[in-house]
Amino acid sequence: MRLLIDPGQTPGSQIGPSLLVTVEEAATLLRIGRTTTYELVMSGRLQSVKVGRRRLVVRDGVQRYVGELIRTQDACEV
Repeated sequence: MRLLIDPGQTPGSQIGPSLLVTVEEAATLLRIGRTTTYELVMSGRLQSVKVGRRRLVVRDGVQRYVGELIRTQDACEV
C-alpha cells in the first residue's frame, strides 16, 4: 500500500520520501486531527521515535496502522 500524500519529499529531492514524519504530517496523511494522532502515538498504536526533543512518526508505522484498521474492520464484517 502506498500513501499518496508525501509531505516528506521535497521537490527535486534525490533521496526520496522521508522515513520519519512529524505528528502533524502523520495526521495529514491519516486525515485525522492532531490530538487524535498524538493519542495514537502515546498509546503505542502508531509507531514513533524520539529524536532529541522531537517525537517523530515512522512512515511505515502509519502504513501498518492503516493495515491494522483494515484487518480489524474486515474481521468485524465477517
